[in-house]
Amino acid sequence: MDALRYWVQEMGVDGFRFDLAASLGRDPYEFSALSGFFRTIRQDPVLIGCKLIAEPWDIGHGGYRLGQFPSNWLECNDKYRDTVRAFWRGDKGTTSDFATRLLGSRDVFPKESRSILTSVNNVSYHDGFTLHDLVSYQERHNEANGEQNRDGHGHNLSANYGVEGSTTDLEIIAIRERQKRNLFTTLLLSQGIPHILGGDELSRTQQGNNNAYCQDNPISWLDWDLDATQQKFLSFCQHVIDIRKQSVLLHHLQLQDDNFDLSHNVAKIYWYRPDGARKLEDDWHDPDNQCFAVELRGEEYATGETTEHWLIVFNASDHDVKFNCPTYEVNQRWKLVLDTRYAQLSEQPEVVVQNCYKQASNSICLFNAI
Repeated sequence: MDALRYWVQEMGVDGFRFDLAASLGRDPYEFSALSGFFRTIRQDPVLIGCKLIAEPWDIGHGGYRLGQFPSNWLECNDKYRDTVRAFWRGDKGTTSDFATRLLGSRDVFPKESRSILTSVNNVSYHDGFTLHDLVSYQERHNEANGEQNRDGHGHNLSANYGVEGSTTDLEIIAIRERQKRNLFTTLLLSQGIPHILGGDELSRTQQGNNNAYCQDNPISWLDWDLDATQQKFLSFCQHVIDIRKQSVLLHHLQLQDDNFDLSHNVAKIYWYRPDGARKLEDDWHDPDNQCFAVELRGEEYATGETTEHWLIVFNASDHDVKFNCPTYEVNQRWKLVLDTRYAQLSEQPEVVVQNCYKQASNSICLFNAI
């Protein structure tokens, strides 16, 4: 406790991320959210306002404790990571789980007892593939670590799209860059706290090494000399971050049936099939269902206008889909804000649709009601 207070009061940090944090709750052997450490840190006047982030597992018996930390803690969500990776890789039957992760993983962090911001979402982390390697390598390549490629995680849910590692094939490069845009956009449009691995915005590669802790060389260094493709992706990341920062609904939904915040800012959330009909239970269990939309309709003013009104369309299939947009009024229209088929904003056309939109394969579209 003295060490934590020192870092806050003297060093000026605003919080801590605890590795293998389930060990902090072993009191003395079994994990408990009421352990002495959790109770002590919660009553400390210096630390109560700090950001507390748990890696909610350790290597001991019963060590996986995602969703079981006290309500003032945030938790790194590996379920989010694996589901988002699998969905964009094209794995069938992942759509319903993907939608759950998109709206804060409420199966893990229940309404009323945990904030919708509890989940620390990531698609890449310091111990694993970088974002660029996630779409460039099917398998880990840790030979340089000197352990015969036996170290590091073997379950990466990655894809190489035809060639293992670097390539000059323009089609492969194009699909890799689009998938990076999809993964990054999903991260920024998901409820929870986005965790961005430093260097992902620079398209950093570790040459397929997913356990580079022992490499102090170009494998793990940041290269700030960007080529044209890398610069486009950096600009894209900046644009998506700006979209999130300018919207309340896209980064902190407060639902009517969730009393954790004691307020709400969203009137309706609807899910749609490509034909424009509302999704039914059977639709979620269809393994071939890889295209859907979610509508976020903000609270209405007395004038009838809404605070914010968004439509997000996802298509993880390998073919284009004609998507029918929902309409409430005769003049209801949707303005295209973001389409991940385009590498940069300057390539994206000015589009306003009323009835339908041709959703490109492996893409996300974000619309704003006008």
